[in-house]
Amino acid sequence: MRIQTPLARVRYLGSAKEGGDHWWWQRLTAILLVPLTLWFVASIWWIVVSGASHHMFQDWLSGPVAAILMLLFVGALFYHLKLGLQVVIEDYVHYKPLKWTLLIGLNLGCLIGAVAALYSTVAVAFGG
Repeated sequence: MRIQTPLARVRYLGSAKEGGDHWWWQRLTAILLVPLTLWFVASIWWIVVSGASHHMFQDWLSGPVAAILMLLFVGALFYHLKLGLQVVIEDYVHYKPLKWTLLIGLNLGCLIGAVAALYSTVAVAFGG
């Protein structure tokens, strides 16, 4: 015996009806992170090969394209991290007080990490 209506079973709608958005955002950030990660690794490699110095890194990051791409990279990275770890916690932690504690810690940790990384990027980009 099933609780769902036949239409809900066909549409794959669960009780929360919001898992689809989570899934799509996780896939979208993953697709966005592929070129951004390649750009980031190639840029850092180029700086290291050129004789990496703080001044060289600051000059690179103060360019508008590099600063914007770095902000996108940091934002997508932390959001993707939050979405992925949230699924792991929801699926594998069954003790409710621990689950809620971990989810709150995850959200705060990702928020603090993202704000710190975004602030650092803006500070370096503007010569601070």
